Amino acid sequence: MSKLASAEEALSVIRDGMTVGIGGWGPRRKPMALVRALLRSDVRDLTLVAYGGADVGLLCAAGKVKRVVFAFVSLDFMPLEPAFRLAREQGAIEVTEVDEGMLLLGLRAAAWGCPFIPTAIGLGTDVIRNAPQIKVVDSPYDDKEWVAMPALNLDVALVHATRADTSGVCEIASPDHYMDDWFVRAAKHSIVSVDELVERDYFHSAEVARRVYWERNCTQSVVLQPGGAHPSSSDPLYGFDPSHFKKYAELIGEAGYSGWADAYLGQDEATYQRSVGGLDSIRALPLPVY
Repeated sequence: MSKLASAEEALSVIRDGMTVGIGGWGPRRKPMALVRALLRSDVRDLTLVAYGGADVGLLCAAGKVKRVVFAFVSLDFMPLEPAFRLAREQGAIEVTEVDEGMLLLGLRAAAWGCPFIPTAIGLGTDVIRNAPQIKVVDSPYDDKEWVAMPALNLDVALVHATRADTSGVCEIASPDHYMDDWFVRAAKHSIVSVDELVERDYFHSAEVARRVYWERNCTQSVVLQPGGAHPSSSDPLYGFDPSHFKKYAELIGEAGYSGWADAYLGQDEATYQRSVGGLDSIRALPLPVY
């Protein structure tokens, strides 16, 4: 059965008030074409769960977000993502800020069907004071206290992979797949955008198979969108776009969301890509070196 769909078809499952997890990490391998399609929709009052970047910033700036559960929202060379920072400063969103490890444990709890996972992460910090919904529990085995990190149950997960076939087998060819497998497993429904579509026999190689991090039954929709991670990176195909991020920050600061949307969003992804120089320009972006 083919799971290939357009972004609009795939995202039609998202309703107002849902909890949406977004994979990737800061400015790296974010499903930005899916985010842009969501920006063009009428969906509102979302709860986002993410190691965030411009995905979170843009959705907050567009007024589509009620709450963000996050470990950080950053563009790396811009430590605080500008649109998210503005939304927080204005009190436009509710937030639950946790440690990176706590977010991972929340996704794991959801994937495993557990209400919470006990951890020492967060004890003695302001995380607990500022997130009263996260409880501390007594161990039944000794006299220690533990943080009970609650499951981050996702209605929908959005992730970007390197390649997939139409049945939903996905490859992430980056050196780091971040937490995308946990986002997929924590969700009732997963939508994966990809740069390239391949035939099933592509995955017969043992080397490629090692880069498959979840079973195909965990993928409900595959959206083919070359360059779909821009302006974030999709290693090893292209790097992130500092010049666009800088222009984005400038427009958000001067004219708000409408300033960026009027200049770049357009009516579809093809229009967006033309506005940033086209697919060849995206593919020419150098990979960052750390």
